[in-house]
This record gives sequence, C-alpha cells and structure tokens, in this order.
Amino acid sequence: MVNIGRIPEKWAALTPTRDAIVDAPSGRRLDWRTLDERVRRLANGLVDGLGLAKGDRVAVLAKNSIEYQEIYYAAGRAGLVAQPLNWRLNVPELAKIVADGAPKAVIVSDEWLDAAKQLQAIVDVPHWLQFGDASDGSYAELQARSSDDEPARSASTGDADPFFILYTGGTTGESKGALHSHTSVSYGMLNQTVAERIVATDVYMLTGQMYHIPVVLSMNYMRHGCPLVLMNFEARTALELIQEEKVSAFLGITTMLNWMMAVPGFSSYDISSLRNIQYGGGPMPSSVVKAALENFPCTLIQGYGQTEGTTMCFLSQEDHRDAIRGIHPERLMSCGREGFVTTVRIVDPAGNEVPRDGATAGQIVVRSEANMLGYYNRPDLTAATIRDGWMWTGDIATWDSESYVYIVDRAKDMIISGGENIYSIQVEEAVNRHPSVLECAVIGVPDDEWGEAVKAFVVLKPETSATEADIVETAKLHLASYQKPRSVEFVDALPKAPTGKILKRELRARYWADRERSI
Repeated sequence: MVNIGRIPEKWAALTPTRDAIVDAPSGRRLDWRTLDERVRRLANGLVDGLGLAKGDRVAVLAKNSIEYQEIYYAAGRAGLVAQPLNWRLNVPELAKIVADGAPKAVIVSDEWLDAAKQLQAIVDVPHWLQFGDASDGSYAELQARSSDDEPARSASTGDADPFFILYTGGTTGESKGALHSHTSVSYGMLNQTVAERIVATDVYMLTGQMYHIPVVLSMNYMRHGCPLVLMNFEARTALELIQEEKVSAFLGITTMLNWMMAVPGFSSYDISSLRNIQYGGGPMPSSVVKAALENFPCTLIQGYGQTEGTTMCFLSQEDHRDAIRGIHPERLMSCGREGFVTTVRIVDPAGNEVPRDGATAGQIVVRSEANMLGYYNRPDLTAATIRDGWMWTGDIATWDSESYVYIVDRAKDMIISGGENIYSIQVEEAVNRHPSVLECAVIGVPDDEWGEAVKAFVVLKPETSATEADIVETAKLHLASYQKPRSVEFVDALPKAPTGKILKRELRARYWADRERSI
C-alpha cells in the first residue's frame, strides 16, 4: 500500500543521519531520523491529542518551512487530508476556501497570525495551532507531548485514500479544490522520476511555494532519499544555495531564470552541481530557453501540467539539445509529449482525435492514474471534467505527426504571471467596481520579466471619466497585489460575437501574433 506520509520512515532506516530538509530561511537542518520522529509525533498529536478522524482536513497557512513538510507527511501517516492555503489571497477568499474544505484544524506560522485571527472570526474550525518564534508554541507543544509510536492508522491508509486538496480557480474565477489520493500523487511522482531522471545523489531546491502542485516534485526527490532545500525565492539567495548545498535540480519559471542570470557576478557562483532544471508554470520564450542553456551548466526539460493532473507532458533534455543545434527548433514552442504514465489526446468537442497535422486545434484530454480524484464537494464539476476516464483540461492545442503538443490557447482565459494563476473574471469583477466602468475585458500580454502581464481593456460609461491609475487603484482594493492590472487601455467598444460574448482572442491577437508562446 502506497502512503506518501511514510516516505521519511524508509530513509530514517536507510540513511538516518543524512540531511532530509535544509530550511534556508530559518537556518535549520533536519536529518531523516529526526524528521521521521517529528512526523510520527505530529500525526499522533493530531489524532490522539485533537481527536481528528480519518479523512478530516488539516489546513496550513505558511510559507515554506520544515513544519509545512511535516504536516504533509503527518497528515498522510494519520489518514488525514492536507489542505494548503495560498497566503497571497486576501482573508475573504481564504475564508471561502476554509469553509469549503471544513478542516478540523488550521496550522498557521507566526507570519500570518493577523490573518488567522481574522479567519477565526469568520469560519468555525475547532482547532488552531501556531508555530514560529512569535507564535504561542501550540504546534511544538502538541508535537512534544505526543507519542512517537507509529500512528495506528498508517498501516491501513494509502492508495485511493485522499492525501491533499489543492485549490485552483474555475471558469467563473471561483476557487475549487482538486482532491488527490496517495495513488495519484505517487503516479505523478513516477512521471517526474522518468522525465527528470532522478538519481540518489541529487539535492533538490524548492523554489515555489508548498501550496502549489510543485510540492509533489520536491516530495518525489525526498522519496528517493534526496535532501530537500527550502527557500522563499530570491535570485541571489538561490545562487548562493546552489553553491553551498550543491543543489542539482530545481523547478524554475521564466521570471526566476531571468532574475538569476541577471544577478551581478552570476558567472562567479559555483553552480557546477546542477544536473537538470525543469521549467514550467507559464510561457517561456525561446530566447530565454536558449540563454538558460548557455548560462546554466545542465540540461533543461519542460513540464506541462495542471493542479488537477500534476505534470502531463514533457519536452525532453534531448529535444532542447537538438533544438539549439537547429534540429526541430520549433519544438521549443511545444510542451513536448505525454509522460511515462500518462496518455494524452487532442480531440474535437465530440471526443474524436483531431489530425496530427500541427494545424488542427482541439482540446487536450488526459488519462492517467496521476489525475485527481475529482473536485472536492463538486460532483457536478467533476462529472464535467472527467468523462469516461479522460480528464478534459480545457487547454486548446495542436499536435504534430510525432505527437508533440503545441498549446495555442489557455483554458478559460487564465493568465499565468510569475508562475501564479490569475483568473481574468476575478480581475474583471474588481475593475468593474469603479463607478465609471461600463464593461471591461482582461487578458495576459507578453512580459519579458513575468511571462505574462495583466492588461485591462475598459469601456467607460457615457459622460464619465477615469485614469489608468484610478482603475488600478480600484482593482487593488479587491485583489492580491499580483492580480491587479499592470496596464489599462480605454476603448470605445469591445469586440463581440453575435451572442454578445467578448472575443478576447481578438484583443490578444496583436500582442501574441509575432511572439512565441512555449508552455
């Protein structure tokens, strides 16, 4: 039986004194033996101390830390379901997510105590725990007083049992929880193992946040007994950690790689330990891919995935090598081919495969054990997304005669900026709160630093006025900072279909017509 929570158990027995986690922000290090004991104690504390039943959710509001990783493993070990929260969201949005998941416990780092206090006034959760220097010490106290015996439920938990819920936006901008099992996470790891060609001597650096699906990648390296280096991304710090900890692999996005290469004295850092960089999370211009291959002493792969299906397609190391040598250079615009345990098709609305001619577009559908169980509490959305075992991604693509997939449009007009998903309807709702706005449309436009930047097209009501600053300021009141428009264009009318639907593809056309988009 596969139980992701028991990963530390194996390596505590095989390599007890080897580093398991290096927590760079706090300067702490944990070996496998200590990690395993702390995970057992936390699991028992949640069950015996707090009385959590199998299947109960445990929410987490924190940045990357040793405690965050312990919570994932302890939840898995105890038959509980981890519910990570995106700390970049505002309190009302977090409250909706907490209410939907209905966790029995919320664990908060000291950085988010004010947000936790506001949440406690809105949602009814029985148990609240804190960790960090400025906390009340309740997390550490529960852990310390609990048994370090193997949790009673661990032997009977795993496989199809739920492991975590990761929240992602939907067609209306509404957050919905993708529920994954121990099995789906395990198969997602298998896809990654083959694509990244993981070896036991690797050292993995997690550059993203643990509330995102890339946490599966970092736990996969730990599954191989490799140390995990935690950070909250900053370019110079990343280079220093690669040098100091002999990091061999990490996941980067356009912004991260550009910032790292732009650090003064980049060439003076010893980054020779790097073996492979995977990139994804947004558009990666071919020019950045080529610059990365020239500046980083390692191979590159690209991963295309979704929260619902982990990583589903990969552009291999050899594809990158060949492309810069002039062999199929167009493939740098592709997201590659299906992963090891994944079957990918591109189909028309009736579910029939479109021709593999590199021109006929259809929707990407995926069949894999790595796919989510479904959307938590949303059987309607689950039924619409998973049909006859195939997950309909909503992403529109073409494929060529060798099954390389080329995404041509993003599902539901989602924007990815700096690796963060931004849902246009949420931004439009915020912009529309300005009293002078008649209607608006929001799209992503090319941005060399962030991959995509949010741009709003606004039609004003007759006899009214507003400036770009007015619109941005209104949006900022109702959005996280990274979601606000970076530019506003005032227009007399928006392009529309006969049905009245705004044609965002026409708004995007002039920005992307001569630009490569590699997802």
